Amino acid sequence: MARALKAKTVETAKPDPDKRREIPDGIVPGLYLVVQPSGAKGWALRYRYAGKPAKLTLGKWPMMTLAQARTVATEALEQVEAGQNPAQAKKATRAAQVEAQQDDRDQFQSVVEQFLKRHASRNRRADDVAAMFRREVLAAWGGRKIHDISKRDVIEVLDGIVDRGSPVTANRLRAHLNTLFNWAKGRDIVQSNPLDGIKPPAPEKPRDRVLTDDEIKLFWQACDKMGQPFGPLFQIMLLTGQRRGEVAGMTEREIRGEEWTIPAARSKNGDEHTLPLPEAVRDALGNVVQIRGKAGLFFTTTGESPVSGFTRAKDRLGKLMGEIASEGQPEPVELDAFTLHDLRRTAATGMAGLGFPPHIVEAVLNHRSGTRRGVAGVYNRFDYAGEKRAALEAWGRYVLALVEGQPGNVVQMQGARG
Repeated sequence: MARALKAKTVETAKPDPDKRREIPDGIVPGLYLVVQPSGAKGWALRYRYAGKPAKLTLGKWPMMTLAQARTVATEALEQVEAGQNPAQAKKATRAAQVEAQQDDRDQFQSVVEQFLKRHASRNRRADDVAAMFRREVLAAWGGRKIHDISKRDVIEVLDGIVDRGSPVTANRLRAHLNTLFNWAKGRDIVQSNPLDGIKPPAPEKPRDRVLTDDEIKLFWQACDKMGQPFGPLFQIMLLTGQRRGEVAGMTEREIRGEEWTIPAARSKNGDEHTLPLPEAVRDALGNVVQIRGKAGLFFTTTGESPVSGFTRAKDRLGKLMGEIASEGQPEPVELDAFTLHDLRRTAATGMAGLGFPPHIVEAVLNHRSGTRRGVAGVYNRFDYAGEKRAALEAWGRYVLALVEGQPGNVVQMQGARG
């Protein structure tokens, strides 16, 4: 007999790269969690109608939770008992919805979908933009005409986000909405942009968040517990100081011996960047179980495109760090929030703290700044390969010594670290 599914079981269910998995629920007969090879999850109900097997797709996880799936599945089984076929009813409902959407192409949700498809998909952070719209505005505005969204509506949403203590999120949403409405204006969907004249809701200070030594250890342990593909991806981000998109898009063709060359087309500043790979990074890459594809990607669930869903993965990472920190403690430990970009700052600060000068750290990060900017950058083409290798090797040893709990092997940094 199948065991009752639990929310944790659903969250941690792993995909099979060769076939889809169906995990039955022991509470509602016929209810299955479907796990695709890509890692996408959803709910389905198998039942019999008029003596023949039938299947009903219920919805995607996590938009539909386990409890919601059980409720919907139970209602569908009640329809079967009443002599109705829920799959046919759903098909009829969907046809009616499609017809309504065709008659109402100016719904805010429809415009957002077109914007994400035709414009935001070219943005490296497209998944974050989509998640923010879904989280902050689609529930309230999704069914409204985009022409009816007023400046007052926007201000009320932004003020609400600030009031809940998330001013930076409010600033980001304002920027994304402004881009959306300008795009819609350019396609003659709207005549004006309600964001015109709305300033960022809150001032922002440059971020200076750097993970402490204790947080680095927790981070590493959580990545190990998290597993592939995001666990080793995040670890390599910390060890190399490279951007998430650059690491996520790493391919076998970019690795030559103990060097990784990020092509100009994939680097943020458009400069080809060759980076020596320290032993710690080579070990991490050696442990990656690749899903083979023509692209030769290291971090992929399809074999054809780099992993996505960083927001959800980062949330899971933070949760795991909190659980590890709370082990053996009388109360749950609250950790300070950090972003994935803070890993880059942590690596830079770490190498500087180990005594490597700014121009070497800038060379590792592929920064056009300081000694590598403007005219100085044109004439200073020396690659600093040896110095970059020394900095990355020292930083890698420092991180692993923290993780292994061997303070005697940690070179004392210059300056304070938390």
